[in-house]
Amino acid sequence: MAYKSLILEKDGPIAIITLNRPDVGNSFDFRLMMEIDNVLKEVGGAQDIRAVIITGAGKHFCTGVDLSMFTNPESLVEEPGAEQAIAPALDDQTYGRGTVVGSVVRMRSMSKPVIAAINGAAIGAGFAIALGCDIRIASDKARFSMAFVKRGIVPDTGGSFTLPRVVGLPRACELTLTGDTIDAAEADRIGLVNKVVPHDDLMKTARELAERIAKNPPLAVAMAKADLHRAMAETDIIEQMKHEEKSQAKLLNTEDFMEAATAFLEKREPVFKGK
Repeated sequence: MAYKSLILEKDGPIAIITLNRPDVGNSFDFRLMMEIDNVLKEVGGAQDIRAVIITGAGKHFCTGVDLSMFTNPESLVEEPGAEQAIAPALDDQTYGRGTVVGSVVRMRSMSKPVIAAINGAAIGAGFAIALGCDIRIASDKARFSMAFVKRGIVPDTGGSFTLPRVVGLPRACELTLTGDTIDAAEADRIGLVNKVVPHDDLMKTARELAERIAKNPPLAVAMAKADLHRAMAETDIIEQMKHEEKSQAKLLNTEDFMEAATAFLEKREPVFKGK
């Protein structure tokens, strides 16, 4: 399958997925939402692939959702997959398919371990994508922000499910409720990432780790991954995502969300009214 907004490379048993919208911080538009879900379906079903690496082109890993989609209504019609991305299926078998939400479901359910090679900013949904990966390796230039509240919305893409399970509830509350940005060193200190490496060593380190995993029996790796996630899942991630969507649906229709999106694009401070 040909992709326009990401790059898929296969190096032996390793698949490397590069989000490729560097001019907009690798933010998600509807095309990239569809493509990330499709590429994960492709590599997840490939018998010759045993580990997956996700990274970003240019300076950033992923800076979240492209807010211009919401302030430019015409884009909802013009972009492929827009209708599906706005209203993902809610049944468990097809939940989120064709959306960034669906990509997290695929990453967690696929038999192949997924490694995030975080080369720069991981913001909002980009942070949630990194959290959806099984292992996170960060460049010393990486930074992280669960910035949803600053845009007048709540974490989605499973972020409210994964973050407290990775760093614990108190730190998850602090990161979520402030929307603060932390650097790679702080991410390492609180256990958000497995390790931090010099920027130029990031992909080498991620590849070496993927190769070590790929050398192990794939069925054992798949079952071990599934068991680890099952042990952590006190509640089902799809049920949590459905709850997130109910909150999100309400907030996307507020004046504060539109003000946050407009102010962000106009590079000014937002003025929130609680409406």
